[in-house]
Amino acid sequence: MPVRVPEFKVLPEPADLPEPLPEPAVADLRLETVLGALSDPLRLRIVQKLLLESERFDHTCGWFGFDRPKSSLTHHFKALREAGVTRQRQYGLERRSQVRVADLDARFPGLLDLVAAWTADGA
Repeated sequence: MPVRVPEFKVLPEPADLPEPLPEPAVADLRLETVLGALSDPLRLRIVQKLLLESERFDHTCGWFGFDRPKSSLTHHFKALREAGVTRQRQYGLERRSQVRVADLDARFPGLLDLVAAWTADGA
């Protein structure tokens, strides 16, 4: 039975964005690194939530509503950024994240569809 892939949101980029924090170039994205970052259930949920529930262009870690220490969330967001899954920008004292949809689709077509369709119980 085919998996139903939910549509995910790609919101337009606003003007005057801060520069992104360091991240791998599109050509340097490696499947094993991306899959390694997505192998953690919390990081997978972060990416899925950004894909399916985004209310704006990028989000702070508080938007996700996870009951985790800030240091733990910071680690997970950094792992996603360093793997090339998300892009982060610094806005004053906060960092906001978004999924690198175009970059990941260019390198690994269909990967984000799988992430969007993922369910914890495999149903």
